[in-house]
Amino acid sequence: MSMLGQNTVNLSPEEAVQGDLFELWRQGDAEVKAVVAPDGRAASGGQIKGAAGAIRFERSVRARHYRLTLRRDGTALVTIPAHGSQRAAEKFAAQHAEWLARARERQAQRPQVPTVWALGTAVLWRGKPCEIRVASAAELGSSKWRVQLSLGGELFRVATLAGDLRPTLEAHFARIARAELPLRTAELAASVGLAVRRVTVRDQRSRWGSCSSRGTISLNWRLVQTPAFVRDYIIYHELMHLKEMNHSARFWARVEEVCSVWREAEAWLKQNASLLAAA
Repeated sequence: MSMLGQNTVNLSPEEAVQGDLFELWRQGDAEVKAVVAPDGRAASGGQIKGAAGAIRFERSVRARHYRLTLRRDGTALVTIPAHGSQRAAEKFAAQHAEWLARARERQAQRPQVPTVWALGTAVLWRGKPCEIRVASAAELGSSKWRVQLSLGGELFRVATLAGDLRPTLEAHFARIARAELPLRTAELAASVGLAVRRVTVRDQRSRWGSCSSRGTISLNWRLVQTPAFVRDYIIYHELMHLKEMNHSARFWARVEEVCSVWREAEAWLKQNASLLAAA
């Protein structure tokens, strides 16, 4: 699977960069993960509140470490590993209270994608902020569809200019992604000598991409809103999972071999994730 960048405690450099954050791309902030020896006591989860906001505790049978994540709604989530305890999780949260406060401050300052899109709204398209505007006569040419919008020089047909344009434009984005992303995946797979069984493009709410044990790669349609090098990095990332179904040092070495700009791609995603969030 693919995650956004993160801040990490007590992990190797490779794990520090990756971890589990692409699962949380739409939450718009980084994640702290640390190794804390679980004491084996049972924990049923729950929630506590304080001056800094709500903190939820949830157990995960797949988690190997305690993990603290700040969600877009301001709720902090502490993930408890299978053999961990509520007491250790609360201690872990307290140890990272300063990080959480800084993360909440960054979250409040981070630009958000507009909820409603109208003429003049700037949205990310192909990695650049583009203003939604009515296509000019020169752009329309001989097109029979007179009501079209222009984003970065690309045209999008709409039924009307009134109301919220976001649903229509995002439907166009998803359609383009379903046409482009599988083809690009096939191209990159061939370039590194791999065969992909199947590629799906979905409206993934919490991941940029994933790779199943059966060799199916799933990609988020919002990748068409990112720069080409970021899109390719996510595809390479999932392709390397066909060789290493983990995020070990060996996995990251494989990523480095095929995509030397992966760190820059991670940085771009971390900086711009809030502008790609779902409604």
